[in-house]
Amino acid sequence: MNILYDCRDKADKTPFGPVKTGQACHIRIRIPAQCGAYRVVLTADGLKEELTKQGTAGSYDVFAGAFTPTETGLYFYKFHIWDKNGDYDLYKAGDGTNMEAGDLWQLSVLPADYDPPEDYRGVVYYQIFPDRFFKSGKCDLAEKLHPYTVRKFDTFVPRAKNATDFAGGNLRGIMEKLDYIAGLGVKVIYLNPIVMAWSNHRYDAADYMRVDPMLGTEEDFTALCRAAHEKGMRIVLDGVFSHTGSHSKYFDATGEFGGGAVSAGPASPYYKWYDFQEFPRKYTAWWGVEVMPCVNELDPDYMEYILGEEGVVATWLRRGADGFRLDVADEIPDEFLAALRKRVKAVKPDAVVIGEVWEDASNKISYSVRRKYFTGAELDGVINYPFRTAILNFAAGKDGGEALAETVRTLAEHYPAAALDCTMAVLGTHDTERVGTMLPEKNARRTAAFLQFALPGSPVIYYGDEAGLTGGKDPMNRLPYPWGREDEELIALYRELAGLKNAHPALRTGDIRFEAARDGVIQFTRRCEAEAVRCRVDRATGSYSVEVI
Repeated sequence: MNILYDCRDKADKTPFGPVKTGQACHIRIRIPAQCGAYRVVLTADGLKEELTKQGTAGSYDVFAGAFTPTETGLYFYKFHIWDKNGDYDLYKAGDGTNMEAGDLWQLSVLPADYDPPEDYRGVVYYQIFPDRFFKSGKCDLAEKLHPYTVRKFDTFVPRAKNATDFAGGNLRGIMEKLDYIAGLGVKVIYLNPIVMAWSNHRYDAADYMRVDPMLGTEEDFTALCRAAHEKGMRIVLDGVFSHTGSHSKYFDATGEFGGGAVSAGPASPYYKWYDFQEFPRKYTAWWGVEVMPCVNELDPDYMEYILGEEGVVATWLRRGADGFRLDVADEIPDEFLAALRKRVKAVKPDAVVIGEVWEDASNKISYSVRRKYFTGAELDGVINYPFRTAILNFAAGKDGGEALAETVRTLAEHYPAAALDCTMAVLGTHDTERVGTMLPEKNARRTAAFLQFALPGSPVIYYGDEAGLTGGKDPMNRLPYPWGREDEELIALYRELAGLKNAHPALRTGDIRFEAARDGVIQFTRRCEAEAVRCRVDRATGSYSVEVI
């Protein structure tokens, strides 16, 4: 007989998953009566709680207790048990337990007021790489950073990783296609960077406060936000705050701006933003890419410039943006992230802050530091790459379903429920191969798309994926949208899936319980206060169903 404790069973642990400060956490453990156990203590660094014997149920002695944490943090716990034969530690082993060896259970304690915005829970996103979506009219390129080449949009094919090749997509082009985007069932548009930059990807900011001339003007952006809002959609921007461009008013490697860290040296107000080992040629750069010098995010002047009352974040929110997706959030200090979210909420309380994190964000260690994305109320959600990997593996036949189910269960347990609902559930992005290239077989593609929309989180359609656009790694995953050459059957699939997501509260914010996950068949139930739905997908046929029960 084994000692029984399952942290995913509400009879053994309530509430499920994380708790908040001031919220009681109830624990129950059952020990075979033959062991003669007389004391049980739940123990972790900074946490020690005694359980008391509640009685006997069948052949098990039941120990239980409740505690109310007062300090936020991430705790990894085990049990220490005393019985007639001595004492020992009890560890996690899968869904069960094991004496003296195994894993620790995880418990996140969140701030009492941590509350990701409801309007971003389980919504449908549409991600746009602005240069490649649609071009409408002409923009004034008089102040566009040189060198650059604008090629014909309809026939544009990237030449290797040539950052100065542009297709010419712009903000007015996006605004012209808002009816199409809204017709897909989209509630949030996420834009890759739009600030003035040298490259076509614009992750090398030259001026955080300006729209890139190739995309249009500040007035174009404000008009886009206004039009999107009128159609019931919000605009989320890419925030790139771990580095700037070397061709920028801040670093100014070429001297074209004047007053930058390189052109003016220590006299520059931006000099302290950067880490020079040997001025001016040796400095810390993002992953060693010289055109992207890293910033010291905690430099007071940089923090004020980005996060002050009139800083970058506040400025874009006042222009109409509804939140930020933060590039490489795991390379940005916790203090900066916490201050950024605080500023966002001060300016626009219902705005959202999403971080780019590729692993389980609840226990992420970055640069030897355990991150506090949720326990420190730094992010409302993250990019859900673990789900992406699990879905693609299942759809490609690399997993019968067991691994996918375990991945989903684990994140559902580790993430705050509201944060899980706010996660951006991606399949393809500007950083990955397109889903149509990874899953060329039709049934596999249907299977993956259904799971993307039916599982917890906010599904993200990477522009063109719904139209059948394919492409390998960067830069071929950034081809122009194929206007006039769309796969209409695929578009209809995405419209149907988005319609299901929008129509069913359980698919947006319900919990999840798997009923089958093997041999290429997945079946689970999503349940919330308003309804319960059963979802089923068969990889072999690509067929799926959603049934209200």
